[in-house]
Amino acid sequence: MISLETTISNKKFSNCLMNASGVKCMTLEELSNMKNSGSGTWITKSCTLSPREGNPSPRYVDLKLGSINSMGLPNLGFEFYLDYVLNEHKEGNDNLFFSVAGLTLEDNIEMLNQIEKSDFQGLVELNLSCPNIPGKPQTGYDFERTEEVLNKVFSFYTKPLGVKLPPYFDMVHFEMVAEILNKYPIQFVTCINSIGNALYIEDESVVIKPKGGFGGIGGAYVKPTALANVRMFYKLLRKDISIIGCGGVETGRDVFEHILCGASMVQVGTQLMKDDTKIFSKLSSELKEIMKTKNYVTLSDFKGMLKEL
Repeated sequence: MISLETTISNKKFSNCLMNASGVKCMTLEELSNMKNSGSGTWITKSCTLSPREGNPSPRYVDLKLGSINSMGLPNLGFEFYLDYVLNEHKEGNDNLFFSVAGLTLEDNIEMLNQIEKSDFQGLVELNLSCPNIPGKPQTGYDFERTEEVLNKVFSFYTKPLGVKLPPYFDMVHFEMVAEILNKYPIQFVTCINSIGNALYIEDESVVIKPKGGFGGIGGAYVKPTALANVRMFYKLLRKDISIIGCGGVETGRDVFEHILCGASMVQVGTQLMKDDTKIFSKLSSELKEIMKTKNYVTLSDFKGMLKEL
């Protein structure tokens, strides 16, 4: 019997698939659809302390090889999502992820303090990588700031927590980030967020309104970069830190490659926007078929086993 079960922070999941935190998970209806989908778990929309409408539309456009967006963190606010996950706990669901993306360090500290004091028993994904807030740099590219954030967070936070990272492109940067992350009791890293500040043109015009048309690029465009980040962090981080891969997942083969590079779970973003939640059963079926042809029974049979020449 082929199994897609996986484990992160001693929590077991029925399969290795989930949504990316920006997709199909903002409203109660969307979260309910995720809960009832074929994913192994689900994550809330990255939330800020107060509700946000986000950037003006059009702010998301599907492209032939992916998508471009400048959403600007629209969400219903921290209290809405905290109430949601606590209600899910009452129904016996404590294996879900809660995404936090404060606009300031103080906001993140405030939200994590409230989560620490609450009955929340799931996993928190601290977003250090949103590329679409005008005037706000990505924390993940400021290494001193990243260390300051983690130092303050782990001075009081004791529950399972991971970080969502931007894409890195320089070998030295992989090493610098890994050195910082290895100092702290991080349970997982999610890589990558979209590649920020891309520009897509149709005829003589940009296709999204915010930031003069600049936005985060996702889908097939970013898969090689995503796989490189998964692979490097799998090699450089402590083995007790799990990797959640994200980027360019359209088929079961894409999921297979993320796991081959070292991912324990795989998030779906652009293709979830295009195909809705039915994408999860399709990916599961295709992944199992690949495993069957290769005589793999569990994910651990090939996780991280990428062959190098």
